Amino acid sequence: MRNDTFDARAGKPIIQIEGLARRFPDARGKGSVAVFEDLWLSIMPGEFVCVIGHSGCGKSTILNILAGLDAPSDGVVLVAGKEIDGPSLDRAVIFQSHALMPWLTALRNIELGVASRHRDWPAVQVREHALRYLDLVHLADAAGKRPSELSGGMRQRVGIARALAVEPKILLMDEPFSALDALTRGSLQDEVLTIRRATQQTIFMITHDIDEAMLLADRIVLMTNGPNAHIAEIVANTLPAERTRETLHRHPNYYPLRNHLLEFLTTRSRELAGRELAPEARRAPPIVRPAANGEDDAAAITSTAEPADTTASARRSRPTSARRIARAQGAAAAAQSPRPTNRGRKPAGSKPKWR
Repeated sequence: MRNDTFDARAGKPIIQIEGLARRFPDARGKGSVAVFEDLWLSIMPGEFVCVIGHSGCGKSTILNILAGLDAPSDGVVLVAGKEIDGPSLDRAVIFQSHALMPWLTALRNIELGVASRHRDWPAVQVREHALRYLDLVHLADAAGKRPSELSGGMRQRVGIARALAVEPKILLMDEPFSALDALTRGSLQDEVLTIRRATQQTIFMITHDIDEAMLLADRIVLMTNGPNAHIAEIVANTLPAERTRETLHRHPNYYPLRNHLLEFLTTRSRELAGRELAPEARRAPPIVRPAANGEDDAAAITSTAEPADTTASARRSRPTSARRIARAQGAAAAAQSPRPTNRGRKPAGSKPKWR
């Protein structure tokens, strides 16, 4: 059984994770420990999916399996209908560190990837192609510089350009901005948004940052605590598709969505970790849409797994934000309305105040 519940009209998923499990030998020599068990997830072409969960739930392990750098203990991963069997240029990876060749210039690092993809291209064509992607991340002027001459953010942008230059079907990102300062991280997030809108690249990303996931992702996959982690639910991003960092927090769905994600990480990820789920519940995790108002936006689309918990959480997050918005609107209206004055008048029956 395949989990194709996201949007059957959009065509076939480009990534299908079916019954995936990863186990490691127990340190005490007593059997094995399951990092995660029986994961099912489908990702459509052009979709941006983020995975959030606490350390130890197997997020990076899933990405490594998708990249072909690790093998599952059970289950299968299909990309474009074919089972993954080792690394491929169709699945480019951007790691937490830039992973550039220190003795090569920024341009030569990208050319290395392009030449691996297009072995029959002449050197001139490889260079032109590499320069196009270096310009895409606004580093054409740094083409001749080595990694040691670039800032941390610039190195990571070269890594992004190199990954995109091989024209992969899927871009896999393992917390690529976690080691950067806040300003650089924000700049690169905006860069990824712009590139993704221009290229419609399929992206699978691991992150611990709720705000990063809200800004970038179409869907956010929430995993319970490990060991034996599973997908608790899938949150559809209810913010506008053309969102920007400057206007994100002003949208009425911002706080319901953020509160829902934060509540999961602080409370529900732990509470749901030890629960046994039926196989059909694991194969079709609930999809929720936290929103400020409107039952259609906030209701769960799929609720086969723990529907009561999911809808209760959505209800809790919805009124909280609605009350905040109502209070803010009331305060603004009160501030703008003229206030009556009693200048020159004394209220009837008033008594003088003695000091």
